[in-house]
Amino acid sequence: MRILFFLFILYCSTNCNAEHAKVAIIIDDIGYRQTDSAALSLPGALTYAILPHTPFGPTLAQQANQAHKDIILHIPMEAENGKKLGPGALVSEMDEQAIRASLQASFEEIPFAIGINNHMGSKLTQLYAPMAWTMRYLRDHKLIFVDSVTTNHSKARKLARYYGVPSLSRHLFLDNELNQRYISGQFAQLINQAKKYKRVVAIAHPHPETIEALHYLIPQLTRHDIDLVGISALLPLANTTEPPSLAE
Repeated sequence: MRILFFLFILYCSTNCNAEHAKVAIIIDDIGYRQTDSAALSLPGALTYAILPHTPFGPTLAQQANQAHKDIILHIPMEAENGKKLGPGALVSEMDEQAIRASLQASFEEIPFAIGINNHMGSKLTQLYAPMAWTMRYLRDHKLIFVDSVTTNHSKARKLARYYGVPSLSRHLFLDNELNQRYISGQFAQLINQAKKYKRVVAIAHPHPETIEALHYLIPQLTRHDIDLVGISALLPLANTTEPPSLAE
């Protein structure tokens, strides 16, 4: 009996206090196509990022919310390439009042959203004032921010921390190329990073190729003893080591 007790203590000293690996997968760009509803069929605790003021966004957000999924708003932000942004966008010409009004209108449409991540934003997230105004709004409304990391020069996460906004960064895009080999390779990286860093955020999109791949890839997480969780379950990230987040 003493030997068994000693072995149990030895096991717990190396395993019982180890943090369980967790990943959050955000499905971006929800709202313009009715076919985006296919993303809601994916298994597990996916997080859905809804584009503001889109034809199907509110309905799909409501359906996902009723299924107890985390919902965030996928706020368009100005890009360096000048690409068209769509409704609800934040741009560098806006003052603080305009940024707050735009965000308020987006949240009034989907009031149960718990925060935002940026759609594009390679220009705006580099700018101090617009990001400071954005974070002040999020702080005042107790919302979170996820940096999609569309530029390596983003100031967004630093300003989120300064203003006390719970924040995370994207570590991997899963579907920059729409073929099964690429998506499977990115998912393998997700598993490896989760084992190493314990908490990892990935972003994917509601493309048919992505949905098909994730249906058979997501169950692999359980086989690797990794939990798929909503983005809120990864907060806060104090005193943890994160994998590098690189713009792609």
